[in-house]
Amino acid sequence: MRFGDFSFGSLTVDGRTYGFDLILDRGEISKRRKKASKQYRSEYGHTPLSAAEKLPWKCKQLVIGTGAESGLPVMDEVRAEAERRGVRLVVKPTAEAIALLNQHPKDTNAVIHVTC
Repeated sequence: MRFGDFSFGSLTVDGRTYGFDLILDRGEISKRRKKASKQYRSEYGHTPLSAAEKLPWKCKQLVIGTGAESGLPVMDEVRAEAERRGVRLVVKPTAEAIALLNQHPKDTNAVIHVTC
């Protein structure tokens, strides 16, 4: 999987451009379904990443791209769940997360926020 251009609201992966948050799960790309996290929006001023979402835990490392300006809040329960599962959690602004993913780290999944 090769990550290309990233700009606010847009990310190109393997030549295809996406205009929404992505879940990368063992080589498969899908849209992030954040409905389960919307209940926390008022607390954070933004819909956070919560453990209530279907996250791609079947990995040794989970990379979370928090957006162009690192605006995606990651709830403490996600960090606790990663620890409980023995998954290394890497939380970085999306541009840095993409650079890491382009190194093709083994057994790594990701959640990529493409805006804020």
